[in-house]
Amino acid sequence: MITQPQVITPLPDPDEERRRIQTARLLAYRDDGPLATALKGSLGRLLPPVPATVVALIAIVALTVAGALTDGPILIVPVAVLLVLVLPTAGRDHLGRFDWLTPPLLRAAEFMTIIVLGLAEDTPKWLLFVLLYVIGYHTYDTVYRTRQGIWPPAWLYQAGLGWEVRLLVLGVAAAAGWLTPVAAVLTAYLLVLFAIESITSWVRLDKASAQAQADQDLEQSPEEAAEQVTGEAEQG
Repeated sequence: MITQPQVITPLPDPDEERRRIQTARLLAYRDDGPLATALKGSLGRLLPPVPATVVALIAIVALTVAGALTDGPILIVPVAVLLVLVLPTAGRDHLGRFDWLTPPLLRAAEFMTIIVLGLAEDTPKWLLFVLLYVIGYHTYDTVYRTRQGIWPPAWLYQAGLGWEVRLLVLGVAAAAGWLTPVAAVLTAYLLVLFAIESITSWVRLDKASAQAQADQDLEQSPEEAAEQVTGEAEQG
């Protein structure tokens, strides 16, 4: 009798798997969009993410404190600073000791830039609040999903424009004096996109979990089901 040789699948290295998951999570938390994705290959691994983001944040604060961001084309400068310094960090593996700081620093820089542009252009504060809330909800949803082992679809990062395209759109609009209507359209678009995708995904997951539980219950024998009920009653 001829037997087929068994193919032994090597187990993944635990350290490599941990590094892979950490990188994937931090890159998801960055919320890079189509521009960062397109330039990632050509820019390579140029700048370390934390120092570059800190320098960009300090530069934006300095411009704000100096009163330079008033009106007109100067309003594109904070966006340009972020793009020039932070975009080249998209290709990094984010495995450094302090690289976990990159997503919160980047989100702080994005939020601060939006606020600075909005105040300079007298954009209604409620509109700025809603825009920041929508982006913040998307960030929270991404973090919560990944901690449950559920990853948002890749197309969502592209459709959500990413931090870089969102800021580029707002910066150009602010420089042209059209920030309020552009911010309103962007806010409505992101609200619909993130809300519908999030609700749909969680409903789909809930249905899949319920179906899996139902299949498991059907596979149980009456004796196993009775033992499970008895155990739960004793614990209660």
